[in-house]
Amino acid sequence: MCDLWRNTLAEATPPGAILRQIRSAVAALPPARWIKLYNAGSFFDTQAIPTREIAAIADELARYDRVIVESHPALVGDRCADLAARLPGRLEVAMGLETIHPEILPRLNKRMSLAQFREAAAFLREREIALRAFVLVGLPWLAPREAVEWAVRSAEFAFECGARAVTLIPTRTGNGAMDALEAAGEFTPPTLGQLEQALSGALGLCRGLVFADLWDLARWRRCPVCSSERERRLEAMNRRQEATPPVACPICAGRG
Repeated sequence: MCDLWRNTLAEATPPGAILRQIRSAVAALPPARWIKLYNAGSFFDTQAIPTREIAAIADELARYDRVIVESHPALVGDRCADLAARLPGRLEVAMGLETIHPEILPRLNKRMSLAQFREAAAFLREREIALRAFVLVGLPWLAPREAVEWAVRSAEFAFECGARAVTLIPTRTGNGAMDALEAAGEFTPPTLGQLEQALSGALGLCRGLVFADLWDLARWRRCPVCSSERERRLEAMNRRQEATPPVACPICAGRG
């Protein structure tokens, strides 16, 4: 379900490359209190981020109140705790939960169980490291009518594990595998209406912050009448963190 593999390396990251990228990005970015370092993989993978560079990376990020990195739950451990101890600000780790559906999660090839996610979350909580969870809206092998329900249920699980924030990501084609599943009738991309309903439902849990991933949102436009309005509502819910009833549309019947 992920297309970030297109920008990854087949070998270990060259020494100094990550540090140079961070320095270059920080120099070009406007002043900010928070920074995200998403590396299309796991920050605590020694092949992705060399262990010997963690101290220098932490020094580069000392100006930020919060540093957010991503990691597979299986790699949350001593290297994570070490980075947290080196940062003057707060560390936050984003982990892909994706879904709690008992049949579909194993088929996503995450090599992760819900027990492993819960264990990694407990590790972070014990060390006062914040947790952000990624949840998919729309899944292969799932009836489209169930997309919203399973997204909200998965967000609820993430909050039960101690997540302070959940990001809802509409599952995209474009990585080859999802395109093949769509062609075979085993995957239906979610609609703007479903993303809107999932965001409203997860916010309605009143358990923490919930955001809809709005990157490349134009690809989800289907209805000439309500798509633009749905985009504005999604942006407003992200900012205000207030659930609102989904938009009804006589043209698309609420699909967007």
